[in-house]
Amino acid sequence: MAQKHQWPEVRTVKVEDLAEIIGEGLNDFRQAPQYGLFFAGLYVAAGWLLIALLFYYGLPYLAYPLAMGFALIAPFAGVAFYAVSEHLEKDKPLTWGSLFASIRKSFERDVRWMALVTGFALVIWMDIAAFLFFGLMGFNGIGPDFLDKLFGTATGLTFVLLGNVSGALIALSIFSISVISFPMLYDRDVDFVTAMVTSVRLVAKNPVPMIIWCIIIGVLTVLSILSAFIGLLVVLPVIGHATWHLYRRAVAPAAATQSDEGMVAAQ
Repeated sequence: MAQKHQWPEVRTVKVEDLAEIIGEGLNDFRQAPQYGLFFAGLYVAAGWLLIALLFYYGLPYLAYPLAMGFALIAPFAGVAFYAVSEHLEKDKPLTWGSLFASIRKSFERDVRWMALVTGFALVIWMDIAAFLFFGLMGFNGIGPDFLDKLFGTATGLTFVLLGNVSGALIALSIFSISVISFPMLYDRDVDFVTAMVTSVRLVAKNPVPMIIWCIIIGVLTVLSILSAFIGLLVVLPVIGHATWHLYRRAVAPAAATQSDEGMVAAQ
């Protein structure tokens, strides 16, 4: 008889655990700031470049959606931070060579497929933003008075409102499937569907703490954007390290899961 597939065990996460998780993330950043600043710096530089290209090609209306959409692919960018936290947690020698070796090894598994899922979500979000803009503002919405039309007219404010609401719904959906998917795929040799399902199960089991965690990430992202992405130099590594500790706290170790599978098979 074929064995029933056993999903990884998800644990209860309390609201008060979030403060401890952030503290652990901050501690990891303090222990190895050079790695956090380097990888966050690459992310910030990419953001500046993409925003500059949007303005260069006359697409300023996509600048804000793209900036906010960066949060959709942040978990993928966090793989480097998960590697640093794992090295610190297991007292592994932490060097640039060992770090890149761990990251490269994780990409031999399903991390790349999960990255494709979140990347596709970003594309869909940008398409929705463009559709809403042209549908409400028209093809002549871009001009010297762009900001006046955007924030000084009912149509412009409707676009801002609908854009933020649709963006929040997409972000919440992607958050649900990716909150611990990437650290899990980095840590274990599982398929990306198992990782996504485990992530959704975690959110379903702990809705209030996970929604608060999503809001914390969203608020910090907005503040970082208002600082011209500079804030991401600290926010991104701290949240990345904290996500690793959330995963380690929220999902039972693989050995425990395998033991549970053996007990089920024996029965």
